[in-house]
Amino acid sequence: MVLDESKIPTHWYNIVADLPEAPPPPLHPGTREPLTPDDLAPLFPMGLIAQEASTERWIEIPQAVRDIYRLWRPSPMIRAWRLEQELGTPARIYYKYEGASPVGSHKTNSAVAQAYFNKEAGRTKLTTETGAGQWGSALAFACDVFDLECEIWQVRSSYEGKPYRHVLMETFGATVHSSPSDLTQAGRSFQERFPDTSGSLGMAISEAIEVAAADPNSSYSLGSVLNHVLLHQTVIGQEALQQLAEFGEEQADVVYGCAGGGSNLGGLTLPFLRENLDGRTSTRLVACEPKAAPSLTEGEYRYDFGDTAGMTPLLKMYTLGPDFVPDPVHAGGLRYHGMAPLLSFVKHLRMMDAISVKQREAFAAGVLFARTEGIVPASESNHAIAGALREARQAAEDGTSPVIVIGVSGSGQLDLPAYSEFLAGDMADS
Repeated sequence: MVLDESKIPTHWYNIVADLPEAPPPPLHPGTREPLTPDDLAPLFPMGLIAQEASTERWIEIPQAVRDIYRLWRPSPMIRAWRLEQELGTPARIYYKYEGASPVGSHKTNSAVAQAYFNKEAGRTKLTTETGAGQWGSALAFACDVFDLECEIWQVRSSYEGKPYRHVLMETFGATVHSSPSDLTQAGRSFQERFPDTSGSLGMAISEAIEVAAADPNSSYSLGSVLNHVLLHQTVIGQEALQQLAEFGEEQADVVYGCAGGGSNLGGLTLPFLRENLDGRTSTRLVACEPKAAPSLTEGEYRYDFGDTAGMTPLLKMYTLGPDFVPDPVHAGGLRYHGMAPLLSFVKHLRMMDAISVKQREAFAAGVLFARTEGIVPASESNHAIAGALREARQAAEDGTSPVIVIGVSGSGQLDLPAYSEFLAGDMADS
């Protein structure tokens, strides 16, 4: 089901307006007082700072951003007929596929918006981190669109294990470094503290922030975790609700999304949560995270730093601690020690469930999906697929027919070395 271009959302949806209470604010790391816009100004343009703190329900998408969205939005929602048949399940399975974007993932939904607001503010350069490379690729593309310089720190395990990801970023004109690097004080200290480290998103964030903070013409750009990032991604869930209605479904019984920092999960599920809060539906929302980085299922809900060096504000979130370095699993985009504060709050209010998935179960799900649906999913997406397969198999045993929606956050064409490892039987079950 592909909607007409006229159905591209005109506004981003802000769940904060509809929650029963206000989420805990981020705190200044020095004073432990709530952050002010001035505290964030060295890193972000005021347009994004306003979105970060907004309590408005709907925030208009600038026409220039919607014009770029037209390259891949609305993204398709597809009924997984062949997967249903293979499983022998009475469940009706749909998947929302974000892999048709210019760089093959959902990350472009926020990258284009962030590049636009930085360009409008007169910034000339963006710095960022990336795990598996989807976010880095998306920001490199967006910076190319808006004529901005782009410098990226990619987590070492992914930089070395997925070389074509940084080639893609470089193709769009970005400069890419393996993190931790020798280029920043934070990177050098990480190498001293953690010899032979495989790196982590927390480390890469620290390096990107350090460089941006030292240059008044630069901004730091984050691909997940923060409110404004989740806001931009809500185009996914808004379209999915329209598409389910076109399929004749009254509601989804359960929605599965992969969970790392929270951008894909939030973008998919928060519009569904709005329907629940309004009393129109009773959809169960499930975060699917890697067993190697189980922030929601094993972490603590408390204030913590979003990076390893302690340079970010303190965020109230489910966290494994900023020094936590996950095993170098192939789902690099999910190797983060914390979870988006907004989603953490939703989980804390028991409006969302969470499960963890080991690496081999995730890739077995991805292979089955590829062989039935013809799409090789991103390593991260495989976790959501694995969660949905558990549900569909249980439905076959119980004789129930739930409507299941899966967020397939991107394409796995550049993850083929990981698939090769799984198919050869060499993959660690982390």
